Amino acid sequence: MDRIIFHCDCNSFFASCEELLDPSLRDIPMAVTGDPESRHGVILAKNQKAKKYGIVTGEPVIQAKRKCPSLVCTLSHHDMYREICEKINDIYIEYTDLVEKASIDESYLDVTNTLHLFGNDPKKLADSIRERIKNEIGISISVGVSFCKIIAKFGSDYKKPDATTVIMREDMERIFHKADVGELFLAGKKTVEKLRLLGINTIGELAHYDRDKLGDILGKQGLSLWDNANGKDDSPVMSYYEKQEVKSIGNSMTFKRDLVGYDDIRAGISFLSDSVACRLRKDKKKCTVVQVGIKDTDFRVMQRQTTLKRATNLQKEISEVSMSLIKGNWSPTQPVRLLSVTASGLINEDEDFFQMDLFAAADTGHEKQEKIENTLDDIRRKFGSSAIKFGYFKDDETGIK
Repeated sequence: MDRIIFHCDCNSFFASCEELLDPSLRDIPMAVTGDPESRHGVILAKNQKAKKYGIVTGEPVIQAKRKCPSLVCTLSHHDMYREICEKINDIYIEYTDLVEKASIDESYLDVTNTLHLFGNDPKKLADSIRERIKNEIGISISVGVSFCKIIAKFGSDYKKPDATTVIMREDMERIFHKADVGELFLAGKKTVEKLRLLGINTIGELAHYDRDKLGDILGKQGLSLWDNANGKDDSPVMSYYEKQEVKSIGNSMTFKRDLVGYDDIRAGISFLSDSVACRLRKDKKKCTVVQVGIKDTDFRVMQRQTTLKRATNLQKEISEVSMSLIKGNWSPTQPVRLLSVTASGLINEDEDFFQMDLFAAADTGHEKQEKIENTLDDIRRKFGSSAIKFGYFKDDETGIK
């Protein structure tokens, strides 16, 4: 028997939360933005009236105001968003304990084993959950209903706002397979360009393409996309009460001024690497992959990653690898607006079976650095996170604290 999976997605969540805080915002074009003084002057969310002007998430505020001069902007209140998110999930767990938060404003629910308690009709149950959240919280959601997570997520995007879309196996050809291939989850822009060169423009055309041939062309990603297009997704919905495994730990920062030159960039990378390394050690994890991201002044983004020879949770090593990636792919004369550092391929500290006998000399330096950074952790726990900073953070003109 097929599972019954819901993907519940809050509509314009940040904007909807701000409208709860100030109901007058419902009647005007409104957007939630970052702090312009910190150069986070981009659109984070917008309400339905702002969407009608073609305003999109991620564009600069100045560009959005050209489209809609009357646009009202408000700063974000993330503590409130998290509080409302928890209230919404408290409603979800009244229907099933299998509630997996996918992000702050979306969750998967597996109601396969509890559906009979609520009338055995998936659409009616999804509709009743939507009505409850609208009436009790004041937020509208869209719900996708399907037999797997991939298609349920597609369903929640299919009709917005405040709608339920059911896509079971018998509905795939009529709805899912007719959609543009770019709407498939995890189908990135460059991959979609390659698919179009193969004559694949819809999800259905991808689903009916030869799987092995697609694997030869696109590798593992091609195989995964083919599986997704055919609804071959048996990934479980995690229990709300089960600690969900962290897959990556990262941090990013938009700087108050552009960073120019490797010294500037190194200061930013060092700060971000320190944050990432501290969180890895706190969770008793090490990473095997490091990724860096750069956004320039034209909002173009570059990302590069590398697999490490040895797993690490040390700031010095993450920083050095990150700078190596940047130096190999970025000109020091090109200004940088944003940097990000992400550690992935996580393993538990006790799973790091590095061959110490073969690399004894190198390991001496590693062990010394471990002692240094563990000591830093102890000092920060005792005296606060700002008790020790790296020496070349001379001021906060970039926004580094």
